[in-house]
Amino acid sequence: MESLHISIYVLGMLVLLALVFDFMNGFHDSANAIATVVSTGVLKPQSAVAMAAFFNFIAIFVVSMKVAQTIGKGTIDPHVVDHYVIFGALVGAIVWNIITWYYGIPSSSSHALIGGLVGAAVAKSGTGALISAGLLKTVMFIVLAPLLGFVLGSIIMLLVSWIFVKSTPRKVDVWFRRLQLASAAGYSLGHGGNDAQKTMGIIWMLLIAAGYTNPTDAYPPTWVIISCYAAISFGTLFGGWRIVKTMGQKITKLKPVGGFCAETGGAMTLLMASFWGIPVSTTHTITGAIVGVGASQKMSAVRWGVAGSIVWAWVFTIPASAFMAAVAWWIGTHIM
Repeated sequence: MESLHISIYVLGMLVLLALVFDFMNGFHDSANAIATVVSTGVLKPQSAVAMAAFFNFIAIFVVSMKVAQTIGKGTIDPHVVDHYVIFGALVGAIVWNIITWYYGIPSSSSHALIGGLVGAAVAKSGTGALISAGLLKTVMFIVLAPLLGFVLGSIIMLLVSWIFVKSTPRKVDVWFRRLQLASAAGYSLGHGGNDAQKTMGIIWMLLIAAGYTNPTDAYPPTWVIISCYAAISFGTLFGGWRIVKTMGQKITKLKPVGGFCAETGGAMTLLMASFWGIPVSTTHTITGAIVGVGASQKMSAVRWGVAGSIVWAWVFTIPASAFMAAVAWWIGTHIM
């Protein structure tokens, strides 16, 4: 593949923009990792985000690079990638994240980025620029990730209820206040492992197009891996507080036992998806798990109207960010 002629200044600006998106991803999605543990009163917000940020970064040693490979080489045709496409994708995703954060809507940063890539690539070269196999996996998991979270959250809640059926509510509460620390850490590990790699894939894609990295390499450069994990961890540390209340209490009222089951089901889903190299939404996953926990107790425990409004945000994320990315691509071709 012929390398593009991109100035070092433009390249540096785009890498910085990607890391800004990664920071915002952590900032926007930190609520997913900490909402249950904060809303159940197990941890104070400051302690929860510090723990989540730590385990976001620790994922660098635990989770393989398969998601970065999917984003970097499996979503759009590498021959289409240039600095305008990357600029459009990042700006489209960032703008959508800001809008949804402002209104407290737990949308998916992951799908905003995928939508951004699709919108910018199609704006440049039409639908032939898309790699259907990679995108199909992502689109399928828009449904499967929350469904898996729902099923696993429900099953774990039912198992826990059966195991502790003879225990007093006070004893159960004491046990699961401790166990929820482990489940929250596991969820943060899955969050960092899946989400940081999406930005890695974008930077890797850009470096390959610019000729700074060999396209046959199995992994992105080490500095890309470290900087992306650091950026998402710092974003998580600052926390998207507007979304915590929606995720933690508006969908269903959670107790420590429910928080543990939701986080454990969500963590299992995220780690499985990362193992398979599938970029999934941490927002979709934990929402499905929370709804599953609530529904396993009684259907009326779930505020289905709130859950439904969140689903609508999921539906609109990819087309909305794709449209914004297409506009940003056009602007980029005139200013860069």
